[in-house]
Amino acid sequence: MHTIETSPAFSSSYFLPLRHRSLPSRLFVSLPSSSPPHPLVETFACLCQRGAFSDAIAAMGSLEVHGLRADPLSYSNLIKLCIRNNAVDEGRLVHRHLSSDGDHPKLFLSNTLISMYTKFDLLDEAQQLFDRMGERNVVSWTTMISAMTNLKRNEEALRLLISMQREGVAPNMYTFSAVLRACQTLASLWSVHCCIVKYGLESDVFVRSSLIDVYSKFGGLDYGYRVFREMATRDLVVWNSIIGGFAQGGDGYKAIDLFTQMRRAGFLANQGTLTSVLRACTGMVLLEMGRQVHVHVVKRERDLILNNALLDLYCKCGSLEEADAVFQRMSERDVISWSTMISGLAQNGRSSDALKLFESMKFLGPKPNYITIVGVLFACSHAGLVEDGWYYFRSMKQLFDIEPGREHYGCMVDLLGRAGKLEEALKFIQDMNFEPDTVIWRTLLAACRVHKNANLAAHAAKEILRLEPDDEGAYILLSNIYADSHRWNEVEQVRKSMKDRRVRKEPGRSWIEVGKKIHVFIVGDMSHPQADGIEKELSRLISRIANIGYVPDTGFVLHDVGKEQKEESLRYHSEKLAIAFGVLNSTRSKPIRIMKNLRICGDCHTFAKLVAKSEDTTIIIRDPVRFHHFQDGACSCGDYW
Repeated sequence: MHTIETSPAFSSSYFLPLRHRSLPSRLFVSLPSSSPPHPLVETFACLCQRGAFSDAIAAMGSLEVHGLRADPLSYSNLIKLCIRNNAVDEGRLVHRHLSSDGDHPKLFLSNTLISMYTKFDLLDEAQQLFDRMGERNVVSWTTMISAMTNLKRNEEALRLLISMQREGVAPNMYTFSAVLRACQTLASLWSVHCCIVKYGLESDVFVRSSLIDVYSKFGGLDYGYRVFREMATRDLVVWNSIIGGFAQGGDGYKAIDLFTQMRRAGFLANQGTLTSVLRACTGMVLLEMGRQVHVHVVKRERDLILNNALLDLYCKCGSLEEADAVFQRMSERDVISWSTMISGLAQNGRSSDALKLFESMKFLGPKPNYITIVGVLFACSHAGLVEDGWYYFRSMKQLFDIEPGREHYGCMVDLLGRAGKLEEALKFIQDMNFEPDTVIWRTLLAACRVHKNANLAAHAAKEILRLEPDDEGAYILLSNIYADSHRWNEVEQVRKSMKDRRVRKEPGRSWIEVGKKIHVFIVGDMSHPQADGIEKELSRLISRIANIGYVPDTGFVLHDVGKEQKEESLRYHSEKLAIAFGVLNSTRSKPIRIMKNLRICGDCHTFAKLVAKSEDTTIIIRDPVRFHHFQDGACSCGDYW
């Protein structure tokens, strides 16, 4: 029973505590109890709460017929059921029902409907409802901004941020987290950052994490790192953002250093952390550090994403035994797992194994994708399997519904070029249904160098320089091809063009990891602390392999210097310095692993084969294209690279 106070006057005793007041005898009167809800309304509410979607929609029709309305919470539950069931038409039906009395739905329900339309990608209908709303709060604006951002309508998202402030609605942390993703330039990012400071949200962990992510995206890692350092408190999300930013930005060392700091701060790594650190190790080819991170992965439950990251690490570090061990232990494999392993085998000179694995994938694994076929064509190219390559290229659309793309065409040009079918490769390029890029012309140019076709090389080089006038590689290759053919006038013209355009050849660099430290060598640079020991070891190695047939191949040096100068230049190629250092500082039980920024030359290739034989060791060199595994005087590429 409900009671109300009926005294119309306020005496001083009214403000006294109730126990000190003298209460009149007729202070309270009875009120009638509220009438119970209509059975149809009760039924509808119950159905919405239970998730009986079809029955709830039917019950809503009965409410419509009887002119009844249910409570907002029931309608909210029904709209969520529409989203869960991807029921677009039923969602529209709910909207019409809520508007059938001529009034707009309450703010709470209007926001829920806007969210529904955006999740159905019906942005125009969401916009219409948003525009008709008599009252809009921060949820309304944030929902629309987030939807615009998700659909890449970034300018509209930024305009909405301005409009909401003009209407006196203050953005919150969710608004800024959404609108930050709409920033497409550093200038727009700075503007939003200033807005965040204006509203006092710069200390919000959620907002700072988003700021770090977006600064990383634009290469503004210095700004992102400044945001990170200014934080008084940090959570795992923020640590993951900054570590991921440096890993994706190519600064793997900083990512690993931050990972170490995070662990010292008492945070336990999660999937996101470990994936980023493994990516950093992969990018820097830090095999030993990657193995340490693997220990953390083992402590966790089996995780497909982490296993794929481990697989990628070991493949790109040239450790196929460890890659295969991870692959075999995986209880679940997706198309990324299979594609990574196929490409890894191909890049490490095991093309036949790569193609066998591809055949297994067709029977046991998921449907191959675009990247899978790139790996398969790469395997055919580097094994000289011309007919197999043509078969896979011509059948990929029919068998796997994959349209050949630029990378597939590039592999075919490489396949034909390596096989010496240069005219066929040129015709293939001319028949492509898109404009060839510099990668495709460089591929043909490299093949022309191997097969000494100066005329076609000149054509390919001119196409490269038309697209990229300052491409130093094209000038160098063309100059050497002309020199091979004793066309000295053309050599002089190429050199003059290089001088006029101030084009300089990128110096060769090689690096090797020894004792958890990276040692970098540049061609001709003897500034390393162990330079004297490296010089003596290099002399010893050259003397030793000369006894088993090594003769410096001066064809890989620029042709405007004498024979002795050419041999001296070859002697100090960066990979030779790295090999000598590796022999000095590594145990024979472990392979010597070296990374290069440029394609290995023929003389260094021969040098590595013979050193591996004379020293009874394994040398693994990764250049920008593939791995070379040198053992017992042979290379995994079969001298075909």
